[in-house]
Amino acid sequence: MTQQLSKHRHISFTAHYTGYIWYQMGISHPLLATSKGKSLAFIANPIETWAEKYVGGSMRTTLKERHTMLDDTLKQLIHQCPDLQVLEIAAGLSPRGWWFRKHFSHIDYRELDLPDMAKTKQTALQQIDPSSPQVLSVDLFTEDFKNAFAVFDPQRPLVIISEGLINYFEKDLLQQLLKSIVHYGQNFKALHYLTDIYPEPVKNKLASVIWNSSKLLKVISRSAFSFHFQKPQEIQDFFKIAGFTQVEVLQPHVYFQPQQSAQMNSEEHLGDLVWMIHAKT
Repeated sequence: MTQQLSKHRHISFTAHYTGYIWYQMGISHPLLATSKGKSLAFIANPIETWAEKYVGGSMRTTLKERHTMLDDTLKQLIHQCPDLQVLEIAAGLSPRGWWFRKHFSHIDYRELDLPDMAKTKQTALQQIDPSSPQVLSVDLFTEDFKNAFAVFDPQRPLVIISEGLINYFEKDLLQQLLKSIVHYGQNFKALHYLTDIYPEPVKNKLASVIWNSSKLLKVISRSAFSFHFQKPQEIQDFFKIAGFTQVEVLQPHVYFQPQQSAQMNSEEHLGDLVWMIHAKT
């Protein structure tokens, strides 16, 4: 039977770029770093360096922030629920599955992506560890998505995790994805969704530069990349419409500077380029 694919199935070169940046940061395996990613990182380096100096952050700094917040939150959930199950959607060349299976071997951690990327990831993982589970391959915007949930035990809690994904979808498609996660995960003991999101850069002095850069990314990645929200409350309301009952938005200013958090209003945009969301039912 031919796998059903939607017209929204392509996410382009960004998986190669982020995969190599994670390797540069020392948190990934060499087999998850591609030559294409290395070339892209080399080309982007002058722009990234300029952004870090004049914008106050770059793609690679936000990669580190979002990856750290997501990993820390997932570790906390594993300690709270040792029988946790994890599904990383649009996993790309992320080292997260490899790292967590290595350090928390008792959890069931599966990865999912579109056919070509799933095959690439599977080949790399088999070389790293022949016992690595099969990378699942479904389209998030077709009914095939429900098959990914079928491999897990509904008597145990399930975490869905994504990184560098949801800004690539228009709001109606994002709402569809969130509703699908809630619908297919409704019978599990507990359901969590961890993801990063790039808010509108309204607090940044070079917001127009960032906006124009996002338009370029939208074109070259052939996606609908955009900034959808300005305030944490807007995100919380949007996720609750989809069926999530609790939605926490974590901003790096508060997360990485807890001693100063008492002086900050976490309900406002604090100027960070990326936030993390922990939604649950």
